[in-house]
Amino acid sequence: MPPEPTPDPFATALRAAIARRGLGLHRIREHLRTRGVTISAATLSYWQSGRSRPERHESLTALHHLEEVLAVPPGALTALLGPPRPRGLHRVPELPEIGAFWPAPTEVEQAVSEIDTTWDARLTRLSQHDTIHIGPDREELSFVSRQVLKANADGPDRWVVILHLDEHNHPLPEVKPLRHCTLGRQTTNPGTGLLAAELLFPKPLHRNETIITEHELTNHAPHPTATNYERKFRLPVREYVLEIRFHPTCPPATITRHTTTKTTHHTEQVHLDELASIHGVATDFGPGTYGFHWTWP
Repeated sequence: MPPEPTPDPFATALRAAIARRGLGLHRIREHLRTRGVTISAATLSYWQSGRSRPERHESLTALHHLEEVLAVPPGALTALLGPPRPRGLHRVPELPEIGAFWPAPTEVEQAVSEIDTTWDARLTRLSQHDTIHIGPDREELSFVSRQVLKANADGPDRWVVILHLDEHNHPLPEVKPLRHCTLGRQTTNPGTGLLAAELLFPKPLHRNETIITEHELTNHAPHPTATNYERKFRLPVREYVLEIRFHPTCPPATITRHTTTKTTHHTEQVHLDELASIHGVATDFGPGTYGFHWTWP
């Protein structure tokens, strides 16, 4: 057995400060938001557990505000960081914020503020498969998603869904659990076209346990016009399959595949198959976005 990692003085002090202050992570997050600092509850959880630490400039700035929120002496927590540690098996790199790859990150963070995202980074994405159904009038009908997930710690009990509609004058879709999940808390903001929902597992997962979940997002009339679909990955996925099924009587004129990471953006023209559909496969992908854009005749 490998030796247990040495306790992190920063994480130990942060946990103690949070306990003394008597605030939950989501409440701390709201205090930081009023100071113009956006940080997820999952990131705070990783800081206090020692699995990651603030290292980027914006995270160190957030830490200064966190010291004030927790009423600790200025610089007391920062001084415990020391030099950056090598990234070993017992730590995960500092994670992008949940809204990092969305066009309006603050709006996304607000949409998930009432959703429990604590376990998001404790789930390894082994496989994800999205199937998008487009109707004969170019409308978005439904999105069916299948996830194969593996717990990398004891406790994960939910999967969080975030959706953004480009056309804000249409109703948000209905979330339908299909397999191995039930609907938990849900927040909607029709004005920004955002929806966030918890899909609860039948029971909390044990470390290394896997689960397959399926859910569907169903639009209702008046349906939004379909022009693109992108999946945003805050954490890497081992295999991602995206399939767009168009109605055979209404094929698009042009289709391009878009792949974006922090440092690259790649586009490629693609063509329909004999069933009026397209698909793409990405392996060991993320963080980043992967999707298709199309135009109509």
